Amino acid sequence: MVRNSFLVSKVDLKKMITSLGVNEAGTEEMLAKLDKMHRHVDVVAFIGMLEKLGVHGKDITNVLRRIGIGDTDITQAFNVLDEERIEETFGKVSRITLVD
Repeated sequence: MVRNSFLVSKVDLKKMITSLGVNEAGTEEMLAKLDKMHRHVDVVAFIGMLEKLGVHGKDITNVLRRIGIGDTDITQAFNVLDEERIEETFGKVSRITLVD
């Protein structure tokens, strides 16, 4: 069974974010956004929020691991975010898959 919902306390999340060097204002802004979203966020959007705060990919990966998200799901989330950015920039991109 694949787990698709993860819980983290607001206090723990704040500690994780500030430990990455995000200033107090940035941390509070992110937590306020999460509150407005009824404290639920898609992992792809969560990654985007952390990137906007200047957090590097490897640090985001570590935060997601600490929350309990597996490496495969983390990689897929980063890939989805990359695809969304490509679509925003260039429109829908067709995919070519090479097979043997």
